Order: sequence, then C-alpha cells, then structure tokens
Amino acid sequence: MRSEAVPLKILVVDDEPPIRRFLRTSLSAQGYTILEAGDGAAALEAVRRQSPDLLVLDLGLPAVGGQEIGGLDVIRSLRVAGASLPVIVLSSRVDEAGKVEALDLGADDYVTKPFGVDELLARIRAALRHRLQQQGEKPLFRSGDLAVDLVRRIVTVRGEEVKLSPREYDLLRLLIAHAGKVLTHRFILKEVWGGETDVQYLRIYIRQLRQKIEAAPERPHHILTETGVGYRLRAPD
Repeated sequence: MRSEAVPLKILVVDDEPPIRRFLRTSLSAQGYTILEAGDGAAALEAVRRQSPDLLVLDLGLPAVGGQEIGGLDVIRSLRVAGASLPVIVLSSRVDEAGKVEALDLGADDYVTKPFGVDELLARIRAALRHRLQQQGEKPLFRSGDLAVDLVRRIVTVRGEEVKLSPREYDLLRLLIAHAGKVLTHRFILKEVWGGETDVQYLRIYIRQLRQKIEAAPERPHHILTETGVGYRLRAPD
C-alpha cells in the first residue's frame, strides 16, 4: 500500500520543452513528482519502467526515428495492454475530433491549449478520484444534494425520493460509475442503448434527468455538458 508521504508521479508527454518545463514547475509546486517524455515511444517506455500514477498527454506528438506513435496511439497501446492509469489529454482548440476519439479510446479527461494551471490541477484531482472510486466503488453515491443508493436503486434529492424510469436510472448509473470523467455521446449511446440510437434521444433523456435531479435544470450543477463531446457527472463529495 502506498505511503501517504510518497508523492504521486505524473508523466508529462509533450514534444515542446517549454510546455514540459511549465508543467514541471507548476505541478511540482503542488507536491507531485514529475516525469517527462518528448514522444510516444518514450512515453510508453516511461510507463513501463517508472509506473506513473497519471499521464498528461499531448495528442500532437511527432514521429521519431521513422516511428510514428501519436498521442492516440499511446492511449490505445495502454488500454490494450490493460493499463488503467488516468490519462488527461492536452489538445488544440480546433481538434475536437481528436478529443472525442481520445476519450472513446479510454482517456479520462482533456484540457484545451492554452489552459490555466488551476483548471489542469482540478482535472488531475478529478481523474485520480475517479480511479480510486473504480477500485473501491461504494454502494452509496453522494454529491451535494444528490444521493443514490446503488444497492436498492433509490435516488434522493434534497432528502426526497425521486422516481426515475428504468432507462433514466441506467443513464444516471453509468454517469455515477464514471463520475468526474467526461463520457462521449458515442460511449453513452453504446453502453445504455447499444449504440443504435440518435444523439438527440440522449439529449432528451439528459434533459429529463436534469428536470428530476437539478435544483435549476437550466443551470445544471450535477450533469455538466461538455460541448460537442458529451457529458460529465460532478464528482462525489
């Protein structure tokens, strides 16, 4: 079991030395140990040799020595090998398709360049919490005024039981299983509907869920929209 005194190791993978230097300085100041790699092959080797706790990964990695291992290839290789370490993707503002593909491959979250340190730190904390939750999932989920008894399938909001349809509960249950993580439209449709449903149908169910569990559905606190990508359930307390 890891000692509380041992700092978590974050592997930063980016081909731009100024970005790596900025992240090393910013994340080290928060008590993390920072490892670095400048390309995909070096990243996979660092994962194998140094066992980081989390990966911050630029999608736009260069080919090195005739070997092209991009950011998406790194994620794919890790997940095929069964590695479960959290991955936070760094992407350009225009690379929406890349973000979606990275999340579908198993990335936990993304930050769009240019980004603020506070935003990245928040994403790191959420990804680490999500991994801990997956390793020891609790029978009761609680976030603010929302509580879900996952054994008895009882949902309460501000102490009052809320009745959900079976499909609404399945959708909420999936969001809870990945609380704090961005889920793409494609992933949700596949898991809840088997993939044979239009995204507009998903939006209808999200709207219905918000009507039942949000204090102000037009300004949701629990189910957050990631524009053009999917949805995120706020992490538990």
